[in-house]
Amino acid sequence: MDTNTGTMIDIPPGQVTLSDRRTQRNWAVELAPYQLAAFPVTQELYTRVTGLRPSTASGDQLPVEGVSWWDAVHFCNTLSEREGLAPAYTLPFDGEGIDWDASADGYRLPTEAEWEHAGRAGTTGPHYGPLDEIAWYRGNSGERLREVGGKRPNPWGLYDMLGNVWDWCWDFYDPEVYGTYRVLRGGGWFDEHWSCRVSARRRSHPTFRVDDVGFRIARSLTH
Repeated sequence: MDTNTGTMIDIPPGQVTLSDRRTQRNWAVELAPYQLAAFPVTQELYTRVTGLRPSTASGDQLPVEGVSWWDAVHFCNTLSEREGLAPAYTLPFDGEGIDWDASADGYRLPTEAEWEHAGRAGTTGPHYGPLDEIAWYRGNSGERLREVGGKRPNPWGLYDMLGNVWDWCWDFYDPEVYGTYRVLRGGGWFDEHWSCRVSARRRSHPTFRVDDVGFRIARSLTH
C-alpha cells in the first residue's frame, strides 16, 4: 500500500444533498467527476513537499496535523508546481483573499459537496460501514493519532474518510454568521462516535491549527 505519493481515486459524477443542523437547511449540489486522494496527506508527503514537519505526533505514515487551512492550500500549490501542473489557487500577499481557478489541473482541497459525495461512496447511512471497522475515533484509537490506511476503505477505495483527522474543505461554513471560517469534515481520533458521520460538519478559522485536523487533496478532471 503506497501512502506516500498521494494516490488519487477517480470519483464519478453525481448529486449530493448537504444539510446544516443549526439552520435546518438542505441543499443539493450536482458534481462533475473529479479525483480525491485515497489517504489523508501523510507527514512523510507533507515534509517531502514543504520541508516542514508541523505535527505534534511523529511518524511518516501518520496523517499530517497541526496544519491550518492556509497551510493546506499552500501545500496544494507547491505540490502542483513540483509536478508541473497549473496551481489551482492564486494566493494573496496580504493573506486576506484567495482565488480558485476551477480550470486548473493542479491539486486543491475538495469542496464540501465533493467530500461528502466521495465519503458516502454510494451509501446512504451515517457511516459507509461499521464504525469500528472503518474509523479511528475515541472509542478505539487509544486517544492518539493512527497511521493512515489501517482501517477498511469505503466502497470507492478511500481510507480514513471518517475518524483519525478532520479534513479541511474549500468552502466557507456560513459567511453571514462565522465570517471566514472554513468547513471541516470527517471526525477525528478524539471524537465520539456521533461526530464521525459522513454528514457531520465542523468549522474553524483558516489560521487554526490543532492535533486532530489535517487534509486530503483533490484534482479537477479537466478536458
